[in-house]
Amino acid sequence: MLIFNTTLHLDDSIHDECLLFLKDVYIPSALESGLLQSPSLARIDAQHEEHGVSYAMQFKTTDLDTLDNWAGSTGEKLQKELQKRFGTKVAGFVTLLEEIPL
Repeated sequence: MLIFNTTLHLDDSIHDECLLFLKDVYIPSALESGLLQSPSLARIDAQHEEHGVSYAMQFKTTDLDTLDNWAGSTGEKLQKELQKRFGTKVAGFVTLLEEIPL
């Protein structure tokens, strides 16, 4: 199982609106395809940031081909919508994690 993590930094001026967008639009839309599952959203406790708030948004998926399929369709559309709404006031990067059974 792969964990698709996106770390996002939200500027204070758009924080509340963007957080609602993630919860009400982005995450439900990401799940509609059935290619991603088990969403989670966590605030990052960053003591050194003076402005803004960072979050880790995660989904699980079965394999890289499935993730690539999602990214090339739904993911691209959602990323464009996020940038259209919030521009440079939201920044992020993606990390792909492989889940290790315990």
